[in-house]
Amino acid sequence: MSKQVVILLHGVGSNGEDLSALGDFWQPILPDTLFLSPNAPFAFDQASVGYQWFSLIGVTAQNRPQRIVEARKAFDETIKGLFAEHNIDATKDKVVFVGFSQGSIMSLDALVSARFPLAGLVAFSGRLSSPQPYEPSLATPVLLIHGKSDTVIPWSESQNAAKILSELNVSVEQSYEPNTVHTISSEGAMLAAQFIQKCFA
Repeated sequence: MSKQVVILLHGVGSNGEDLSALGDFWQPILPDTLFLSPNAPFAFDQASVGYQWFSLIGVTAQNRPQRIVEARKAFDETIKGLFAEHNIDATKDKVVFVGFSQGSIMSLDALVSARFPLAGLVAFSGRLSSPQPYEPSLATPVLLIHGKSDTVIPWSESQNAAKILSELNVSVEQSYEPNTVHTISSEGAMLAAQFIQKCFA
């Protein structure tokens, strides 16, 4: 029997434990699911605690794509380490990435570069900043959730990602939440859980 796995990918300056609470919230809804919430591979370089997938010091719209590319090796090693530790075969088991902020950026990058076979992807408060060309798996449905009051990453970034992915024939669902800042709302969490249920069906 194939496993059902959700990998939670945190934002910059945070840690895996922060998002593991989301897995705890979802466990009753997704009872047969293994939730994994790793730390990003690099120590956060703007504080003494936390982790990052890539540095934000001096980051611009122009150099962000290259930073994402440079982060791929460590990201992939993190994911493959989880696969090995938990005996996950991504070609047979159902794996869903759930990212928040920088975790969403890296998740969407994994999608458009087709580096992992995914049963689904949820991106909270993210953006698609990967360099082209894009070659996403059309078998991976995507849910983009973003607060309209987000001042860290504007919700227009998720709109832009949806447009690009839709033009590539990726199945994309979107939810834009009024009066929601750069966070995961309870409504967004429930919507994501329902989406993941469909991915595992």
